[in-house]
Amino acid sequence: MTAKWIMFAGPCSIESLETCREIAKELCVIQKNYSDIQFIFKASYDKANRTSIKSYRGLGLLEGLRVLSRIREEYSLPVITDIHESAEVKEVSKYVDYLQIPAFLCRQTDLLLSAARTGLPVMVKKGQFLAPQNVGGIIAKLQYGGCRDILICERGTTFGYNDLVVDFRGLVTMRNRGARVIYDATHSVQRPGQLGDSSGGEREFIEPLARAAASVGVDGLFFEVHPDPNKALSDGPNTLKLEEFSKIITEVKRYRHFAS
Repeated sequence: MTAKWIMFAGPCSIESLETCREIAKELCVIQKNYSDIQFIFKASYDKANRTSIKSYRGLGLLEGLRVLSRIREEYSLPVITDIHESAEVKEVSKYVDYLQIPAFLCRQTDLLLSAARTGLPVMVKKGQFLAPQNVGGIIAKLQYGGCRDILICERGTTFGYNDLVVDFRGLVTMRNRGARVIYDATHSVQRPGQLGDSSGGEREFIEPLARAAASVGVDGLFFEVHPDPNKALSDGPNTLKLEEFSKIITEVKRYRHFAS
């Protein structure tokens, strides 16, 4: 029997409880049509690695966790958020079901160990600078800390010049390291720093790249979705419009059997 796919979806940053509710409500509606997919709400209380000092970062730790807790309780959806500092891990772990390590921090030993010790599943965004075969060190650190459910998320490799490139061989390589592999369909089309003080993106490529990942074989997919991406306070250019999400899930799911 094929294991359930995991589908991480939500806004880049927590903008408001109302926006998160709108997205979570739609995820619940979509989930009713897919008994073989587990939907997980994702959003960040603080984006500490934004391009510009002027960029919107989120609601902050206390208010952000309050929002995530409300979403978790009101919609019975598992929740994931990213952490940037070891000192925040213990508090954050009380309100979420998964912890996420940002790409630029994927090799931070103390952060990985702190996350592992919570006993929660930990998803690590593979750094844009890291070869797929080098995720073994990340996995070993998490295992040393006691983590038994490790997910590695592919979001492309950067060679500078405002672009990310996905090598789909890496999905196979990382899966062979023993972790579950998630494909980040929206960050993979990001154009880092393209707009000077913010990142650009090419959202028209989200669906075809997600289909490719499903064909190669992954344990789940990651999407940033928003009711109005052009007005999103962060990552708008590479964010999927909420009303298009269900259609894309239907299309992408058709390609999963190629990986069997």
